[in-house]
Amino acid sequence: MNRKISATKQAELTRLRELSARTGSDPLLTQASTGNSSIKLEGVLWVKASGKWMANAIREDILIPLDLADVRERVTHKVDPADRYYGASIETAMHAVLPHRVALHVHCVNTIAWAVRQDAPVELQYQMEGLHWQWIPYVPSGLPLAQEIEKVLSAFPRTDVFILGNHGLVLGGDDCDAVEDLLFEVRRRLAISPRQADPTDHAVLAEIADGSSWDLPDDDEVHALATDPISQEVLSGGLLYPCQSIVSPSSTPMLFRSVPRNQYESRYCSRPFLIIDGCGVVFSRSMSIAQRAMMSGLARVIQRISSSTPIRYLADEEVASSSVIASRYCELARPSRYSRTG
Repeated sequence: MNRKISATKQAELTRLRELSARTGSDPLLTQASTGNSSIKLEGVLWVKASGKWMANAIREDILIPLDLADVRERVTHKVDPADRYYGASIETAMHAVLPHRVALHVHCVNTIAWAVRQDAPVELQYQMEGLHWQWIPYVPSGLPLAQEIEKVLSAFPRTDVFILGNHGLVLGGDDCDAVEDLLFEVRRRLAISPRQADPTDHAVLAEIADGSSWDLPDDDEVHALATDPISQEVLSGGLLYPCQSIVSPSSTPMLFRSVPRNQYESRYCSRPFLIIDGCGVVFSRSMSIAQRAMMSGLARVIQRISSSTPIRYLADEEVASSSVIASRYCELARPSRYSRTG
C-alpha cells in the first residue's frame, strides 16, 4: 500500500504515535506489547502491529496501513482480517468496526480489577454514570469481539467507552485529544487504591537465586503475589484474563499457586516463575521482558481486588482460546517483517 499522505494527515499520525507512547509507557495502562491504537485516514486504517510496544511509538514504526474498506468487508463476511494481514493486531477487526476516527485499547489495571467481577455490569453503572459507555461480556479477541461491539453499536450508536469483561478498556473519539481526555476521566472514575502487601523476604529469595537458573524481578510489586494472602486466594481460583496465558502458555492455574519456601528445588526448574509462599517471586532467567511485564500487571490487578469481591474466572474453553491467542502473540512478538500476505 502506498504510504504517501498529506502533511496534515502525517501530523495526525504523529499525534497518534505520541498518544500511544504516553499510554504504552504507563504500566497501569499497558504491559509490554499489549493494547493497541488506530486512526482512520483517507480510507486507510493505521493500526498498531501485533508484538510492537506502544511505548516505542516515537522511535519505532509501530503502525501498519490497511485498506479500511477491505478490512470491513472481511469482517462483514465473518473473516478475521488479522489472518489476512500478517503482523496486524489481533484486534484489527475491532478497530475497523468502530466508527470513531481514533481508537485506543488498553489493559488498564484498574479497569480489569472491575472487569473480572461477576457484578461488574451493575457496579459500574454508578462509576460510569453520565458517560456513553457499554459493558461487553467476555468474548475472545479478534473477530468475536468485533462482532459483539458491532451489536452494541447498532443499539447504542453514541457509545465511545467499552468495558470488556475479563479483558480491558476500549475508547473512541474524533481525535487523539478527545480520546486522551476520555481516558483520563475513565481512569479517575475507576481508580482503586492497591492493598498493602506484607514485606518481601529478600534474604530467602537471594538464597534461591544464588547460583541457580532463577533471578529476582526488577519490579518489587510483583512480590505481592507471594506475600499477600488475599492475592494468593484470588490466584488459586483460576485465570482472570487472557494475558495470564502469555506469562505461561500452558494456561494452568496451578502455576500461579504458591509453593512452600522449602520446596523450590529441581522439580520446579521447568516453570517460568515461582511464587514462594510468604517470601516473594523468582523468575526463570529465560523469561522474556514481555512476560515479566505481564507478571507486574497481574500483581497490580490483584492488589486491587478485595477478599469479598465476587470474581468471574475464565471458563475452561475460554482459557483454551486464550492459549491460542497467546501462542500467536508470542510468535508475532519475535522480530519480523510486517508485510501483507496473500
